[in-house]
Amino acid sequence: MTRGLAFQDYAVIAAFFAVMIGVGIYYSRKSNSSDQFFGNDKTVPWWLSGVSFYMNSFSALAFVMYSALAYKFGWVPVTVSWLSVPAVLLGAWFLAVRWRRAAKGSPIDYIAERYTPSMFRTLAILGLPMQLLDNALKLLAIGTVVGVGMGFPLFWSICISGVIIVLYTFLGGLKATLTCDFIQFLVILVVIFTLPYLCLEKLAACGPLGATAPTVIDGFRVFLDKVPTGFFDFTNGKYTWVYMLVFFCCVGSTLSTNWSLVQRYYSTKSEKDAKKMAYLVAALLFLGPPIFFFPAMAARVFMPGIPENQMNGVYALVCREVLPVGMIGMVIAAMFSATMSSLAGNFNAAAAVMVNELIGVGGRCRCRSEKSKLVVARLATILVGGLVIALTFVMQYAQGADDLFNLSNKVFGVFLPPIAIPMLCGIFVRKFSKRSGLIGLVGGIAVGLVIFCVGAKPELAYLREMIWIFPATAVATILFLVIGSCLFPDAASERESVESFMDKLSNCNRTIKQS
Repeated sequence: MTRGLAFQDYAVIAAFFAVMIGVGIYYSRKSNSSDQFFGNDKTVPWWLSGVSFYMNSFSALAFVMYSALAYKFGWVPVTVSWLSVPAVLLGAWFLAVRWRRAAKGSPIDYIAERYTPSMFRTLAILGLPMQLLDNALKLLAIGTVVGVGMGFPLFWSICISGVIIVLYTFLGGLKATLTCDFIQFLVILVVIFTLPYLCLEKLAACGPLGATAPTVIDGFRVFLDKVPTGFFDFTNGKYTWVYMLVFFCCVGSTLSTNWSLVQRYYSTKSEKDAKKMAYLVAALLFLGPPIFFFPAMAARVFMPGIPENQMNGVYALVCREVLPVGMIGMVIAAMFSATMSSLAGNFNAAAAVMVNELIGVGGRCRCRSEKSKLVVARLATILVGGLVIALTFVMQYAQGADDLFNLSNKVFGVFLPPIAIPMLCGIFVRKFSKRSGLIGLVGGIAVGLVIFCVGAKPELAYLREMIWIFPATAVATILFLVIGSCLFPDAASERESVESFMDKLSNCNRTIKQS
């Protein structure tokens, strides 16, 4: 029988938030410059940056949409999650060193050098709304799973988590974010390993032994006996191998170019540490999904018949079914942890772009003292956080939490390729001209918007699905990069600048001055 939250649960949640604020206060005394605030001093240990990368790639969307898939299809969300492993490994082999060499003041400051100032200003202006939208989706997800599924008020779920994230990021910058990520990682570990054990006990009680000394082994046998046929298939329904291939390209683009994740690469102590960080992330992404999604899969046996419109809350329903008093509060803290880690990293990275590129604190505005730069950095963090919270309430009113997975895929199918492809080509492809970047960015988005509008017709609605719109915008972006290079070739001085930039990134024997 399910129940509401007890006093002990609220106490655990309050203690969790108090620790997060305490970390922010502690690091507020150690952030004396905007470089320290944004991680530009490159002093972060690889293991801490790796845990933070993992936490930033993980959010409450996993508790909502992936758990619903696990309940309905079984192994499918594990397959989807494992697509991140080769994407991160490719990042370790080809991106880690280049990102550390390219990025300095913010994740996209190299764009002005590789392409043009107009390109990086446009990318910053377009990229910020994308970051805000992504963050709002995640904040809405945590509000939904905690508010609707576990009895914690939805309004306060969004407000409290949003304000706490802004507060500790505002106070301590990247160092506070990284430390909070590690604490939140430990909280999630407790839940990830406790909940499957309790679900196995619940499954054992459903078996032939009933309450007569069942063991977790018995529970696992009951699970294997009672799950539907095909529950362990790698693909199911619309989640075909073609879908997986397209999704791999999507998640690979995200993990390779997301501002907060790029920040984790260039904030490490050395190029070798940047690679080690990525290997740690790949290991965590491989080990985590089967354990994490098992409770939702197990619920198919001991909580059968959950309606389709309630599957987004299956993880919360399982928690309320099997967890003792106090542990529900721990799970809510873990759910907050997942989203807060991702949002805090994005807040800091977005503020870095806003300050260093749009406002121009990095030597291009009136803020000359480190103290004034730090004040502007913190104000930018408040602005980013406030916009995300406001956008979350707008999205909740207009859309709600229904089918967040497809909603996010459709939006990112339009904008992600035109933003990610020029960023990646900028550090890999020498032949694209400086002005081709802006043409590829604008042209790719234009094609994506046209496809999205055409998909408004009922008979063409399939065009809005990720499996169609992502490849179309990706191909269009590459085509416009090629066209732009042909129509607007570089002058001799520009070509020399591009070659010099690419040599700086590709020369693996070059000695990098450590910060």
